[in-house]
Amino acid sequence: MFDTVLVANRGEIAVRVIRTLRELGVRSVAVFSDADADARHVREADTAVRIGPAAAAESYLSIDRLLEAAARTGAQAVHPGYGFLAENAGFARACAAAGLAFIGPPAGAIELMGDKIRAKERVRAAGVPVVPGSSGSGLTDAQLIAAAEEIGTPVLLKPSAGGGGKGMRLVHDTALLAEEIAAARREARGSFGDDTLLVERWIDRPRHIEIQVLADGHGHVVHLGERECSLQRRHQKIIEEAPSPLLDEATRASMGEAAVQAARACGYTGAGTVEFIVPGNDPAAYYFMEMNTRLQVEHPVTELITGLDLVEWQLRVAAGEPLPYAQADITLTGHAVEARICAETARAAGDHVDFLPSAGTVRALREPSGAGVRVDSGLAEGTEVGTTYDPMLAKVIAYGPDRATALRRLRAALAENTVLGVDTNTGFLRRLLAHPAVVSGELDTGLVDRDAHTLIPAAVPPAVYATAALLRQAALQPAGGQAPASAARAAPRSGPAGWADPFAAADGWRLGGEAAWSVHHVRVPGQEPVTVRVRGRATGGQGAEVRIGDAEAVPARLSLTGGARATGSPAADASGVRTVLLEWEGVTHPFTHAPDGAGHWLGLDGDTWHVQDHDPVEAALRGAGAAGGVDALTAPMPGTVTVVKAAVGDVVRAGQSLLVVEAMKMEHVIAAPHDGTVTELDVSPGSTVAMDQVLAVVTPAVAPADTAPADTAAAVPAVPREDA
Repeated sequence: MFDTVLVANRGEIAVRVIRTLRELGVRSVAVFSDADADARHVREADTAVRIGPAAAAESYLSIDRLLEAAARTGAQAVHPGYGFLAENAGFARACAAAGLAFIGPPAGAIELMGDKIRAKERVRAAGVPVVPGSSGSGLTDAQLIAAAEEIGTPVLLKPSAGGGGKGMRLVHDTALLAEEIAAARREARGSFGDDTLLVERWIDRPRHIEIQVLADGHGHVVHLGERECSLQRRHQKIIEEAPSPLLDEATRASMGEAAVQAARACGYTGAGTVEFIVPGNDPAAYYFMEMNTRLQVEHPVTELITGLDLVEWQLRVAAGEPLPYAQADITLTGHAVEARICAETARAAGDHVDFLPSAGTVRALREPSGAGVRVDSGLAEGTEVGTTYDPMLAKVIAYGPDRATALRRLRAALAENTVLGVDTNTGFLRRLLAHPAVVSGELDTGLVDRDAHTLIPAAVPPAVYATAALLRQAALQPAGGQAPASAARAAPRSGPAGWADPFAAADGWRLGGEAAWSVHHVRVPGQEPVTVRVRGRATGGQGAEVRIGDAEAVPARLSLTGGARATGSPAADASGVRTVLLEWEGVTHPFTHAPDGAGHWLGLDGDTWHVQDHDPVEAALRGAGAAGGVDALTAPMPGTVTVVKAAVGDVVRAGQSLLVVEAMKMEHVIAAPHDGTVTELDVSPGSTVAMDQVLAVVTPAVAPADTAPADTAAAVPAVPREDA
């Protein structure tokens, strides 16, 4: 076994690898860019080395800097994690040349399986069934179109050099093939430096099932059962489970043997995954898709049902140890389900949902625990989540003796999971896990994209607006004024420490008249501003009345703990997360809370809302100009403009692509909201933009009678660029 291992990655996978190294008594070396100087993986490692600026190309993707860090710290081996250089044959060779063990398969296996075209040919020769599609490398656009027409639509365009959904395009109309091929080549070139494509038959309502394999350097290969990965959005996995609710024992054994043969065909060693696609109408049929020559994001579900630590066996195999297991020794016990927590904002746009990368500072963090719950996370309070790297922040995994128990535990764990300061998909995942098709196990890879819009709340719950307004109201209450305002006026306490000025009470009391309403203007991003009126005291006494918009007044009260009432800020619980209790229409809601300069972050049952202060006068003045009106196209997320397809003066049609903004390896197309002329264009390729920044203005020739809000003008599905 090694004494010191360098972990050439970041975030939750680096933390997870470091955990196993610590358990084995192996020293860990973390690497970090300037963006990650205070990251959790840096804090938890035995030592850490700065390897460059935030840009991945100058840090986590710099082979020279990684090797230098290994030399400086005396590392004997390098664990690449997943993503970045994990499947880079050149990195594996460079490690070997530097005398370092690469904790992964041989460079030749990475190279072979990294080329989907060669991989299909090799496993086909080994007797593994493959998806019908094009053959040969380096096909021209015309050859790809011809192959697609021969196969018949729908077809799937796939980059030969990559995986994880990056650059994949599903095409239903042959007339769109040329455009989609160009887009797929651009994304593949940007992600992998190689724009070679292949085309495959699209399998209707397919299931995505993968087999975990483990191979040593002595010719011994076993499989560790399967994982169901069919819950995906735009070809990116978001929920995984093991075992699959689809397979019977005979199919499991058959697929497992096919995966073993695929691994043998490329001379594989270490932990790897062979991915299959299964037709929804024929569970006994399966086709090889690709092999991932690395540890998978979803490896914890396999660990939980087999009892094996896959990172430990990666290390042992890399150190030359033989596997002590025969296939008959591998048993699967119970059920495990994993949810990927990503920094993203889900916005419904008609019958589809845009998942837009989000960014911010983690202001409050509470990760779930309890029976059968595991969390792999790279988060800590104060973590700055930017748009430079992949949006996955953590994984919540639940285990149970059966599938129903595992699902129930995971839903409960996600309700407990709290990340305030950055939008995440936690609430969406919790609702997805309660979807009837998920509960019954009737899955396919299109389920999420078909039904995502049904899993987004139609509006912000009134209790959220009430809580934010009452927190603002409570902050106005005078220090020491714990009694109801009427009691304070009747018998104010004396003394500098306990006296409360009755005229400072923010309860709307007026001499000789009924109490007036205190008005609070608030807004949740992506929603229209809301006016909330409060009459009475937010805390203590009889509470207050709250009117949201034109709705009827509702009795409400906040319960704050400790001495926090004076400042309107609740005290923190044992986990460090602050909680407020809202009594609203006879129900008490325990909101987690974190203030920031713009308003309040609130969380409940996995959902979070950033309720911002809203100044209607300022908004009206800002909206008076052309750039503030409905003709303006604004950035839906912080990121970088990568493509500009229009210029000032161009006449454009509704839905025409004008710009592409990229963040966290995701592309978002900004489209014209209506027919018109581009009258402003304030960015160029390479421009860094903030969320809601005006990018362009399209002025209609004739103003439409009912124009959609500006932030819906760019409602074109984001294109996945990376899936670790």
